[in-house]
Amino acid sequence: MRQKRAKTYRKLMHLYSMSFGFRQPYQILVDSEMCQIAIDAKLDLIKQFSTVLQGNVKPMITQCCMHELYLQGKVRQPAVDLAKTFERRKCNHREAIPGDECLSSVVGDTNKHRYVIATQSQSLRNGLRIIPAVPVVHINRAVMVLEPPSEATLKAKELAEEQSLRPSAPELATVPRDKPVPKKRKGPKGPNPLSVKKKKNPNTAPSARPSQKTKAESSGAPLSSAELPGQKRKRDSQDDKREENNVEMTDAAQSNASTRTRKRRRKAPAAPSSPS
Repeated sequence: MRQKRAKTYRKLMHLYSMSFGFRQPYQILVDSEMCQIAIDAKLDLIKQFSTVLQGNVKPMITQCCMHELYLQGKVRQPAVDLAKTFERRKCNHREAIPGDECLSSVVGDTNKHRYVIATQSQSLRNGLRIIPAVPVVHINRAVMVLEPPSEATLKAKELAEEQSLRPSAPELATVPRDKPVPKKRKGPKGPNPLSVKKKKNPNTAPSARPSQKTKAESSGAPLSSAELPGQKRKRDSQDDKREENNVEMTDAAQSNASTRTRKRRRKAPAAPSSPS
């Protein structure tokens, strides 16, 4: 196989693996005509499948396709022997039906079991292009070919990518719903209220603060003309008595301190007399 074709097949299988969940070993459903052509062209089917699909494979055949090979007699005995080496896929048909109808029923509408179909029937290949995620393999002049993805497959891939980007219903339930933020009004803004100086009313007199009340106001005594706010208080006889008491207290404290220091002093010991 040429390098360019191998690279193309690798990309196709990567698309089926990432978008639709195909995994190795790939399950390949083989029809009876494919087995006959492989014997005539002397092809190793398992090796060719591994080369085209770029991975491990597991070829399978249905009971209806085996019945078609048995009906052809001993002439096709080598094809029957080749088909017996494949794994038998149960199609659950009590009576044998044509191979194309059998493969279509096994694939279904969604290809749930992720089968790769290897067939030479043109009508079956056209019918499988309508179903998304169905890789189709056929032999063209003794060369095995993997068909490009159909339009249904590409649409299903784009839809799967869009759904993977969107959050699921449980994820939406856990997300808290925020309230819509009101839009800010555009236009000229007013001045800062903290920087604007308050207007004074000239008719109202300034009210006195509670911290500036005098002792006489707090005691409830009437204020004299000398104790009105904005005027100095005059000295009275009570202030003179307070100053005299403070002076007497300081003199008494000084005399007490001097007596204590005298008591603490000790007399110096007398010097010893020298012997005569």
